[in-house]
Amino acid sequence: MKQKFDVTGMSCAACSAAVERAVNKLEGVDAAQVNLLANSMQVEYDAAAVTEADICAAVEKAGYGASPVVPAGKAAPAKAAPGEDPAEVELRSMKQRLAVSLAFLIPLMYVSMGHMMGLPLPAFFHGREGAVTFALTQFLLVLPIMYVNRKFYVVGFKSLWHRSPNMDSLIALGSAAAVVYGLFALYRIGWGLGTGDMELVDRYRMDLYFESAGTILTLITLGKFLEARAKGRTGAAIRALMDLAPDTALVLRDGTEVEIPAEEVAVGDTVVIKPGMRIPVDGTVLTGLSSVDESAVTGESIPAEKAPGARVIAASINRSGSFTFRAEKVGGDTTLAQIIALVQDAGATKAPIAKLADKVSGVFVPVVIAIALVSFGVWLALGQTMEFALARAISVLVISCPCALGLATPVAIMVGTGKGARLGILYKNAEALENAHKIDTVVLDKTGTITEGKPAVTDLLPAPGVDKTELLRVAAALEKPSEHPLAEAILTAVGDMPLPEAERFEALPGRGVRAFVNGREHLAGNLRLMEEQGVDAAWAASEAERLAKEGKTPLYFAAEGKLLGLVAAADPVKPTSAAAIGELQAMGLKVIMLTGDNARTAEAIRAKLGIEQVVAEVLPQDKEAQVRALQQQGRRVAMVGDGINDAPALTRADVGVAIGAGTDVAIDSADVVLMRSDLWDLVNALRLSRATIRNIRENLFWAFFYNSIGIPVAAGALYGFGLVLNPMLGAAAMSLSSVCVVSNALRLNFFKPKQAGVSGLPQNNESCAQNAQPKGEPVMTEKTIHIEGMACGHCTARVEKALAGVAGVASVKADLEGKCAKVTLNAPVEDAVLTATVTDAGYEVTGIE
Repeated sequence: MKQKFDVTGMSCAACSAAVERAVNKLEGVDAAQVNLLANSMQVEYDAAAVTEADICAAVEKAGYGASPVVPAGKAAPAKAAPGEDPAEVELRSMKQRLAVSLAFLIPLMYVSMGHMMGLPLPAFFHGREGAVTFALTQFLLVLPIMYVNRKFYVVGFKSLWHRSPNMDSLIALGSAAAVVYGLFALYRIGWGLGTGDMELVDRYRMDLYFESAGTILTLITLGKFLEARAKGRTGAAIRALMDLAPDTALVLRDGTEVEIPAEEVAVGDTVVIKPGMRIPVDGTVLTGLSSVDESAVTGESIPAEKAPGARVIAASINRSGSFTFRAEKVGGDTTLAQIIALVQDAGATKAPIAKLADKVSGVFVPVVIAIALVSFGVWLALGQTMEFALARAISVLVISCPCALGLATPVAIMVGTGKGARLGILYKNAEALENAHKIDTVVLDKTGTITEGKPAVTDLLPAPGVDKTELLRVAAALEKPSEHPLAEAILTAVGDMPLPEAERFEALPGRGVRAFVNGREHLAGNLRLMEEQGVDAAWAASEAERLAKEGKTPLYFAAEGKLLGLVAAADPVKPTSAAAIGELQAMGLKVIMLTGDNARTAEAIRAKLGIEQVVAEVLPQDKEAQVRALQQQGRRVAMVGDGINDAPALTRADVGVAIGAGTDVAIDSADVVLMRSDLWDLVNALRLSRATIRNIRENLFWAFFYNSIGIPVAAGALYGFGLVLNPMLGAAAMSLSSVCVVSNALRLNFFKPKQAGVSGLPQNNESCAQNAQPKGEPVMTEKTIHIEGMACGHCTARVEKALAGVAGVASVKADLEGKCAKVTLNAPVEDAVLTATVTDAGYEVTGIE
């Protein structure tokens, strides 16, 4: 079974490595993965061989705390009560510690070093007679700093006692050594004064390390504060998703509308939705008509029309009209809950690249302690003073930074998966996020992936003297009672047009149908039927052949032995498919299409989209074999399909991608879920993977490079060149390295997805300031609206939609990173109107240019 645990006391990668080692040693444990960023652990184990208590005991024995997370079951993800967000609690605690540390460090530094900068000090601090006062005051000022940061000592020495030293151990040893040496110096000053040895007093009066200990603790606390603030931002995507769920729901109980907490909605309940309400659970519409904005979940900015029988998704917003629906997926089964679970699981898992940092971190801290001891001993042996040797050892201890190693991968993974969620791209685990950047071959299922997945009328070719509208009306009348696969396409094309009734309907298997319309005999079917019934279809044969070569299915229609014309239907290619396939090929990927269609239809689509290779007439069970064959050739394959009939191939592929899963995101066979039925999202999924892995490599390089340079310098390797690293500078450098790693990972929030332009060709998003007026078009008035409050792509979509509805607005382009919207006007529009429109949409206008 799999169980999640909360782990306390961890501060660096060495901590997480120690916890993993302790748990993995237990008999019956298959795998344990610790997430340093979330202070959590996922354990797969045999419940018959090991218990939760055994696992918690193993963690505690290693020097940390652990407790099992109570399974949510079918409960929806709980919203954190105000002030209870762990990230906020940690941040507030770090802020308080930092404030107290600074409050005492400033006077400590003034007393210890103020005279060096010519600052005035009271007379009782000066000279030999003030030596004890000078030293004792510094000791008293450093004590509060040590107390508020006592966690370093509690955790550090505890883990050291359990022979699993961590980053806190280095900090505790370094600062404690400085304070102990300061106390030693204080006693030596007292001895010198008592014996009259003024030379001893003078030497130790200026060799106090209290200020070094205070500075080390304060700088590291500053670094931890900045880390906590940055790490808090990485969970913003999950918190934003949780906030989408409504708190209450309106249900029918005994014919009466009752408002209840959303988590109490049960399967089978009839839920009432009124204009402006958020939908609390997933279900199927029973009565009413409405328009629902599903952009928060699917990323699709155009509201979807809902009628009886249509599915609705939790967290969607009802724009107009009222309706009722039957609750079918509640609590943890809703689409929103599953999205949140996927994002959380992805952040809690480890990418293969993280194993490198884990292996290094597992031995890093003991090696650093050994280097510090060796450095101390070597400098003493070379004849240096105790003070110099101790300074080198303390510098080695405090400059070492397994924090940077431990944060390099998880912060980037969490930011990357969070950014993907905002774009409608869900990576089910960190391994999927990493593997996606290695893909060199993309295998695409045709139906529902490249094409819309349902046929539509593409051509109307009436015979001479026949009106197109009449041809379509007759065709619809004949196909209405038919079970032909293309009947729905023809009926959809007719819309609300009134249709004559078809009487004496007769199905002719393998050929078509016969019926009487308006008292006349009509035929609908293939060329074979026309020939059997003596209908002259010679003029249409060449057209039918042309349509068939284009991948379309032509149907012949005739009345009283005379041909009325041809109606052709096909599964149309999605608007962005051509651009997406072209971009994938431009990225250096080999694109292959698999389809069960006949070779002629498949070749027509291949030629239209410029696909390199197509495999036609493939059965669902044969798709897996095609993927396996490509892998045997040494290729890394991404399989893109609908996640149902393509399940074996999705599982076999190196990365399985489910597309068009807006109402079922938990497809077990897929590694990546694209919320929108848009192949272009695959382009951004692969680009985001590449950007994330590039970011992780940058972080790991910086962490390794920093330590490989910093530790030798701290140990005094460059002493011969006059370069010696002060322990205080070492502490500052250590904190800076962690902040740099976290800040670099946060740059992924500025990842800009490419978009498919209206021409079908890909184009980059541009900022408001750079989006120039296209050449050759009439000059229009342009305004830039500066907006606060936009947090994701859904926000920009809402702003664009609101502004586009203003009379006189020709086009709108919102820019999330630039916090603005560029509006092109074809008629004068007052700034007040634009401001009111944005404000009504829920955002704040800070200026208009």
